[in-house]
Amino acid sequence: MKCCSAIVAAFIVSSVVASVPSVAHDTSAAPSTKFDLSEWKITLPADENGDGKVDEVSVRKIQGYSHPDYFYLDAEGRMVFTAPNKAKTTKNSSNTRSELRHMLRGANTRLKTHGPENNFAVEARKDSDKFGAVGGKLEATLRVDHVARNSGNPSSKPAYSAVVGQIHAVKYDNTRSGFGYGNEPIKIFYKKLPDHQTGSVFWSYERNLAKNDPDRTDIAYPVWGNVWTDTSDPGEAGIPLGEDFSYTINVYRNTMYLTFESERLGTVRQAISLVNNIDANGNVDAADNKYSYGGDSLYFKAGLYNQCSTKADGSFWAAACAGTGDWPTDKANGDYAQASFSKLVVGPSSPQ
Repeated sequence: MKCCSAIVAAFIVSSVVASVPSVAHDTSAAPSTKFDLSEWKITLPADENGDGKVDEVSVRKIQGYSHPDYFYLDAEGRMVFTAPNKAKTTKNSSNTRSELRHMLRGANTRLKTHGPENNFAVEARKDSDKFGAVGGKLEATLRVDHVARNSGNPSSKPAYSAVVGQIHAVKYDNTRSGFGYGNEPIKIFYKKLPDHQTGSVFWSYERNLAKNDPDRTDIAYPVWGNVWTDTSDPGEAGIPLGEDFSYTINVYRNTMYLTFESERLGTVRQAISLVNNIDANGNVDAADNKYSYGGDSLYFKAGLYNQCSTKADGSFWAAACAGTGDWPTDKANGDYAQASFSKLVVGPSSPQ
């Protein structure tokens, strides 16, 4: 590490009232006709090619591609992501997703997916100059159209929620360096209980520790409305389904700067260092990795990661949500999540 111990996290909150699947699809509805997807691949909640694995569409194949149920342009030109509660999932998750993964290499498959050239690092990371980028910026404007509304474990934190943007760390084969656990320094959540007028937008920071470490947990920070632990209706302080909001994740040098904007509720700004264990409130988190994510390889994800898992074993992520695995049935029953993006832009970081 170059300078981790010298970096101190900043936290400012302001509120200003202001304003390969094999199935062919109709390319007229392809999101790539409206959005620049030249550095994105997508994971879908399906196994349409029958290989026993969740479907992924590469950077090359996503150009001109759409899926009629899970990934398409709507009549307003929005990029729609849909994920039923019960469907095919990735190997290490019980949650379904229709979600993009940023690929700095673009369509150049000679560069490895998990290699440094295809991911970004913080400036303080050793050999950060060998990465595809130092930091980066993800900007999105979206509305959440629907979240699952039938949970067998309604008190579970992830019930009735979805993730619409995140930074993920690459999982290393060897974690002796104290990094490479494959955790997430940020996941942006939207959660709305079935009988509530509005939902909450919040984000979580996952302590960067080994999977079997009891201190490895997600710490939630509010934006509009509540976080996991508050089940009251946020009312006018929350975001209803169908209302636009925006987020910007700007990792500049060693700090993650966050900006959330709502025409009705104003702007919220937050920041946290990614190279020490100072939390987003400016306090020392002695349980976290001493250098946060300072030794990791990082990448952006955006779209819809449904948190209403049908898993029912009582674990943290087990929301025991309803789902049959038959999409027409599950759609009719409301057992799915959906978000529509009107903006999605990724690029270099900028001074904050």
